[in-house]
Amino acid sequence: MDAPPVVRYERLRPAQIVARREACPVGYLPIGTIEWHGEHNPVGLDTLKMHRLLELCAQRIGGLIFPPLYYGENREQALMEANAADRDQIAAKMGLPPSTFDPGHMYQSVAAQNTNYHHLLLHIMHEIRSLGFSLLVVGAGHYPLIDHARAAAAVFHQTQPRDPRMLVWSMTGFELVRGQFEPCGDHAGKWETSLLMYLDPGMQDLSVLPPKGSDAHIIGVTDNGVQDANAEFGRQAAEAIVEAVAERVKGFLENPTRYTGHGSPM
Repeated sequence: MDAPPVVRYERLRPAQIVARREACPVGYLPIGTIEWHGEHNPVGLDTLKMHRLLELCAQRIGGLIFPPLYYGENREQALMEANAADRDQIAAKMGLPPSTFDPGHMYQSVAAQNTNYHHLLLHIMHEIRSLGFSLLVVGAGHYPLIDHARAAAAVFHQTQPRDPRMLVWSMTGFELVRGQFEPCGDHAGKWETSLLMYLDPGMQDLSVLPPKGSDAHIIGVTDNGVQDANAEFGRQAAEAIVEAVAERVKGFLENPTRYTGHGSPM
């Protein structure tokens, strides 16, 4: 069996980039965060998961994947350490005082943090467009970032030059296969843990979890049978997501004008 193609933009020489871009002008951008995902998972799960998922998409569909974005998002909203009911327990497990994630601990306001992240995403979108791509797939491994990605994409579509144009489509993955799997989308539960077990093996330690059926609280985790997480479930979910992305990308490339008007269904 042939080795999968190298699709990471930063690892390729110019001629290799040109060949893959001309064959399929699709770029992929994984975005995520560094966040508590239980004692059994790495804190980079969101971004690790999405980086590998989009790498599989690039190998299956064509195109190139850009380096993942782990940083820059608001550190006071939509973050387990800051907003979870058991945030103090999370902080203790991390060896940090809870005040580290108190409102106002960051040097800028919540609004300023959101605005900065918006501008960062917008800058990256324009940068990728300048490198000759017709479509950018933004994968939000940290689910709340989908709103930021879509907002930046909407502004990007209004601010880019008309020729050549680049479409931006944002997704998290689980919404593309909702109804096919149970669970489908969670925080560090069976869904996410299984995905990473398949996508990046050897990163978990399920032995630190309480026994299945125990009344013990699992700190900062969706308790949906996470002890049953397994790589086979992750494989099935990952392959379904890649196929769903492939179908959407095909539609974008074959009918780009359908998505360039005001209020286009991106």
